[in-house]
Amino acid sequence: MKRFFVALFAFVFCSGLGISAEKPNIILIFVDDLGYGDLACYGNPKIKTPNIDRLAAEGQRWTSFYSSGATCVPSRTGLMSGRHPNLLGGEKLAADRDALMPAMLKKAGYFTGILGKWHLAGYPADFTKSPMHPLECGFDTHFGTPGSNDVPAPPGKRQTREVFDNCDKFSFPVPLIREREVVEMPTNQELLTKRYTEDAVKWIGERKDEQPFFLYLAHNMPHAPVFAAPEFQGKSAGGRYGDVIEEIDWSVGQVMKAVADAGIDEKTLIVFTSDNGPWTMFGPHGGVATPLRGEKGTSWEGGFRVPGIFRWPGKIEPAEIDGMAANLDLYATFAALAGVEKIPGADKPGFISLDLSSTLLKGEPGPRTQWLFGGNAFRSGEYKIHHSTKKRSSNPDTRQREPAEKHDPPLLFDLEADISESKNLNAEHPEIVERLQAEMNKFKKMN
Repeated sequence: MKRFFVALFAFVFCSGLGISAEKPNIILIFVDDLGYGDLACYGNPKIKTPNIDRLAAEGQRWTSFYSSGATCVPSRTGLMSGRHPNLLGGEKLAADRDALMPAMLKKAGYFTGILGKWHLAGYPADFTKSPMHPLECGFDTHFGTPGSNDVPAPPGKRQTREVFDNCDKFSFPVPLIREREVVEMPTNQELLTKRYTEDAVKWIGERKDEQPFFLYLAHNMPHAPVFAAPEFQGKSAGGRYGDVIEEIDWSVGQVMKAVADAGIDEKTLIVFTSDNGPWTMFGPHGGVATPLRGEKGTSWEGGFRVPGIFRWPGKIEPAEIDGMAANLDLYATFAALAGVEKIPGADKPGFISLDLSSTLLKGEPGPRTQWLFGGNAFRSGEYKIHHSTKKRSSNPDTRQREPAEKHDPPLLFDLEADISESKNLNAEHPEIVERLQAEMNKFKKMN
């Protein structure tokens, strides 16, 4: 009898949100260092992205979607754990692998796979034996690289603009690994997007009649140095970087076609986003955050605000969503859609993931009203304060760290009126600065 009432409650809850009793397939396309202004549907005038544009037109396009960090590892930490990377309290994810997103979904009955960049295990001497290897964290299948496509650097070199300008597709000794076997080292970087895409199409086709699946397609591109397959080189009006984005757009189109061909379009949620803002300082190897200020590695909007697109035919009505959300909110959202009753890790320090399903499925206002940018900036509603700022993550010619400029009192911006963070209002509204400072302190203590 108890099981009956639990099942009845789950049915009523899901029906109220418009979620079918059948768990949806989830495809998360997570690209590396794509800027807010790099897609046509976000205003880019040169780079053609018809498939991503269609994904956005047929679903929800969020305009205040944030990464969990302004660089690769913090962003992925938040994504995979639902925990803010600056509020972990010194805990390591390795101690709680069963609470990571793939493990959570696997326990909920999902078949799980990762294609692409992992970057939650560091760079151990033997990644294939790492306790943080994807197969140890809930993934059933794995094909990709341990981390970024610029690590390790060529012998005797650093990851500088000059090295990026003069390297070739084999210059960086990056291993490509299937399950636990190194299949190519160094890998041919011109073929990474194409190989992941071909694997994704095959993987989706093989899963169509089985249990629900979670596919994490985490492209290495467009992280510097950028490479595209020969058939995409020299084709974009956006230059070398545009070639790479247009190949990613092709990849999205192939994934959408594979889902349609498998007859599971209305059973599948596709999410497209980026791990952080663009590495603009690397010129032809980086994108743009236009109209936002800043880039990767900064607390400006351009470092954290990224494209966020959700498509689920028959469930998500096409719309533009101005509400605030972050990639770590995908954890609670996927858990709700998968029918997870008790979220693992929800009692851990820094767990702030919020369920977005009411916005996705019913068009209701989103639950998030605040966001902490690293530890130095904070947004509440339309206002944002900065305690310190940087123009870029480091010197692109030497890769030396550059000092941040501290601000006392904090800078204050009205993001609704000034999305480019160009007019500091702290002298005009000290009371708002004081309020946001108090909210920021409370946010850090609560979480």
